[in-house]
Amino acid sequence: MTTKRDFYDVLGINRNASDEEVKKAYRKLAFEHHPDRDKSEGADARFKEINEAYEVLRDNDKRAAYDRFGHAGVGGEATGARGFEGFSGFGGFGDIFDAFFSGANGTGQGRPSKERGADLLIEMKLTFDEAMQGVEKDVRFQRSETCDICKGSGAEPNTEPEICSSCKGSGEVRRTQQNLFGQYVNISACSKCNGEGRVVTKPCPTCRGNRRMKKERKIRVVVPAGVDSGNRVRMNGEGESGQRSGPPGDLYIELNVASSPVFQREGLNLFLRLPINLAQASLGGEMNIPTLDGEESFKIPSGVQSGQMFRLKGKGTADIHNKKVKGDLVLIADVMVPKKLNKEQKELFEKLNDTLPSKSDFINKDESKSFFDRLRLHF
Repeated sequence: MTTKRDFYDVLGINRNASDEEVKKAYRKLAFEHHPDRDKSEGADARFKEINEAYEVLRDNDKRAAYDRFGHAGVGGEATGARGFEGFSGFGGFGDIFDAFFSGANGTGQGRPSKERGADLLIEMKLTFDEAMQGVEKDVRFQRSETCDICKGSGAEPNTEPEICSSCKGSGEVRRTQQNLFGQYVNISACSKCNGEGRVVTKPCPTCRGNRRMKKERKIRVVVPAGVDSGNRVRMNGEGESGQRSGPPGDLYIELNVASSPVFQREGLNLFLRLPINLAQASLGGEMNIPTLDGEESFKIPSGVQSGQMFRLKGKGTADIHNKKVKGDLVLIADVMVPKKLNKEQKELFEKLNDTLPSKSDFINKDESKSFFDRLRLHF
């Protein structure tokens, strides 16, 4: 790896040089070693080195860092790697050297190129079941399309745009200017015809010369299973039409999924509150539970505690990026204590109470935690 030269040596100035001396030295060297003029071997590398040195020494903060820490203080080798991107003293590298050295061929922008159409964003509402199972739905929206009457010319049918009197059909305006390095030509898009070279004198009555018009469209959208609110479906080429035969933009459909009255979703996992009575919690049993695939039988073990969780693998939400991956369904036991008892039930509970332990240390510390604390500990 070659050693970077001292920036002051590159510009041929001493360390006490003023800002004006830095600028003057740079202009002289840049003029001499610009690739358009200096055809000797290594001219490109020399020119980049001059540009890099000037970028640092023209900036007071960068110069101070360089004086103190050398090349390491201004990014070391990274500064050189940026090449022309770092040149910003005159509004960008291209601007100053286009101005200095473009006399022969001119500079600036000519005719405007093809312009891509704008992207569109619309919202689609889904039920929870639609989001979980996947669905195909039609959406209606408005977009700008090429006018059917004038075919995008902007002119009235059976008429043609006229040649621009300002640029004579070239779409460009040339201005010759003089600077300290000599004469140069600045080329810019014609303001009268916006670089088109032609001017519409009789606008299309349908689009009023805009070349495009709003139209309502209906397309069918395939929504994969497992989507969530905020997910977007991209429809390539269904956005607004481009200008000057440019490609159309894209349509983005942002999904808004309704919440479920049964499940709570966290990522790919679904959580289901499982209400069970005291007898079921103590003795165990079977009950039907809802899943995304319909009702299924679930065996409740004996001795279930309120807040206890049971995980059913692969019964959660599908991964939209990998159809083979699914989350889990997590059942959270919620032991229901009756608020009112009839006489027979009360007598049974009193008999049961006499047979159960009543020591305070019977209660597990974790049982005093809130539902959300236990949920957090579980995961």
